[in-house]
Amino acid sequence: MTRLPLPAARSVFRDDEPVIQSRPLLPGATSPRFGDITDCWDFNDVVRRPANQDRASRRVWLHGLAPDWHLLGRELSMIWFNPRHPALLARGIHLRATPYDVNTVRLRMLYLRTLAAFGADQHLPDDITLWSDEDFHRYVDHHHTPGTTTQVEPITVIRALHRFRTVLACGGRETDPWPGQSTHDILNISRDAPLKTPVVKPETWFPLVRAAWTYIDTFGPDILKALDRWKAIQAGFHDGHIDEIHRRFATWLDEPASRVPVRPTQNEQWAVNWSLLNALLGRDPRKFNFFPTHTKSGRARRRTVEELAETGRVQVGLLPQLAEVERPDGTRGPWHESLQPQQLHFEALALRNACYCLVVALSIMRDSEIREISKGAVVEYFGTTAVKSTKEKLDPDLPTKHWWIVDQAARAIETVEQLSPHPELAFGSVPGYGPETLFDSGDALVDFIRRVNEFRHVTGLDEIPPQHVAPHMFRRTMAMLTRDFPGSEIAVGMQLKHVATRALANRTTAGYMAKSPAWAKHLDDAITERRFDRLKELFAADSRGEAIGFGPGADRMREAFAAVRQKAEELRVTGQAQRGDIRVEHSLLRRTRFSIRFGKINHCTMNDDDPSGAKCIEDAIVPEGHRGPLLDRCQPSRCANSILGPEHLPIWKAERASLNRLRADTSLPKNRRAHLDAQLHEVNLMIKKADQ
Repeated sequence: MTRLPLPAARSVFRDDEPVIQSRPLLPGATSPRFGDITDCWDFNDVVRRPANQDRASRRVWLHGLAPDWHLLGRELSMIWFNPRHPALLARGIHLRATPYDVNTVRLRMLYLRTLAAFGADQHLPDDITLWSDEDFHRYVDHHHTPGTTTQVEPITVIRALHRFRTVLACGGRETDPWPGQSTHDILNISRDAPLKTPVVKPETWFPLVRAAWTYIDTFGPDILKALDRWKAIQAGFHDGHIDEIHRRFATWLDEPASRVPVRPTQNEQWAVNWSLLNALLGRDPRKFNFFPTHTKSGRARRRTVEELAETGRVQVGLLPQLAEVERPDGTRGPWHESLQPQQLHFEALALRNACYCLVVALSIMRDSEIREISKGAVVEYFGTTAVKSTKEKLDPDLPTKHWWIVDQAARAIETVEQLSPHPELAFGSVPGYGPETLFDSGDALVDFIRRVNEFRHVTGLDEIPPQHVAPHMFRRTMAMLTRDFPGSEIAVGMQLKHVATRALANRTTAGYMAKSPAWAKHLDDAITERRFDRLKELFAADSRGEAIGFGPGADRMREAFAAVRQKAEELRVTGQAQRGDIRVEHSLLRRTRFSIRFGKINHCTMNDDDPSGAKCIEDAIVPEGHRGPLLDRCQPSRCANSILGPEHLPIWKAERASLNRLRADTSLPKNRRAHLDAQLHEVNLMIKKADQ
């Protein structure tokens, strides 16, 4: 009997179905069809493209695949693009409603092509459903780098053969190559592993942020002014009869305020910038030269201009004067040698990159969110300066969110708006490029660092040590820096915009806030110095006879201050110190190592090496390795280490008034009144310290 060939497998998806059905298309756009047998599905100008992604991210490539593999790739793409497709629901496949991003599907199709190439190289069956579990294991082992997540998406693609088997034309696989195992287990990745995103080291962070702010605050006004000047010059180009240029040249020569534009030469001399002068007179230097050397009239005009320059009527570049800076060699001068039209493009790029650097460093916004900032997005939100932008990650609705920002970040956004030729986006290209020209955020940071280091001999900026930096590293660094401030875990949790029941419930959020050894000493030193500054303020107030605090802790502090003044006077009497030099007291004060922690409702003078009298650690289980007070067990009214400062007294009196108002309610239950009485007693004990 002759066996007839089996009919070709048919997909559950119709050939005329659009690939994009679960998200809005751009106006007038048409989606590729499922039946389009092509090497590439191009979704540019079909669906919205994030501002920080290029056009390649909107292309799903299917080239190099055999017909069966090509059909498999199109089917998987349809599933991920349309997770609630009726054909899926009819076959019992219920996925999340949010369709996957085009870039995610693009990467998964890349891994499908890699999988096909692996099969051909290993001489595996053309039908992937005939591969054994060991074949897939070998593929992952061959491509996986231990400790990384590079094979997470390839495993997702492989498992899709089993997960979507009731939909795929090839029939899929009846078994999962890794039954009962999570992707983390397969790749041996610990779920409790620390976040691998590194911080920007302090030796890089400080000069980089300072350089960005200097570009914005000091150099930026000159760059913007020069751009406006060059734009006005170009707007005045005259393409008519040459007689008009002759008239303008004569007028320019007679005008006392006219200056000959000059530029530096290689031998540290100055030469007339004939191209710029040509433009100043109204001719586009790319089309016409008013000062040719091959004609007698051109040479005569050159001599006239050179004679004028010899009288000192010259101007370097487009502006008569630039902001001056202190340079590494000790000299002072303009921050740019010669701001000519040819340099404007590079300085505009540097200014744009500086604005991006400052915002990504100080805002805790993601790169995608910064790049979506539109012009006019700086607003006031709940009485604080904020910026509006689109939140994309993990949110299909693309809502507009507000991020609170500091004034410097707001200034950076307002500056970059003036540079961007894009009709909507603040962080776009710069003058000279088309409005739709994109830039890579990582490259912007690298280029800015390179330019700062290359020209620091002129700009006076500090050298930035070499370190690989990326946008997400700044987010990680700022989250880490803010974690030690009161209430910061809430603020950082809100800024990081991770969905969590509480600020620290999300491991990623907590990981971003984790301390870094690179900053440990710097932060410790900074906190110590700030404490000493506050201690000097208290010392000065006590020396003036002012009240600095109440309670046993304050008494010990006054005794320490009195001992410092007495010792300083002894040194002056013996001639070991100069009279009137307050630095003597400050030096002695630092050596006393008086321990104090400043707080909002009281100060704590607990000595870590001798914590006697500290109520917070009485009958408490102190965590291993912990030093210092247990702040959540603080009992300021009963602790001998507590100081009630004059600035704290109004807070406690307001609390007493509030408690008395609550107690005045005659309908209060007995247990509630007893609780209020206990609170009021503690408050009165605290206030009594001041009365005594």
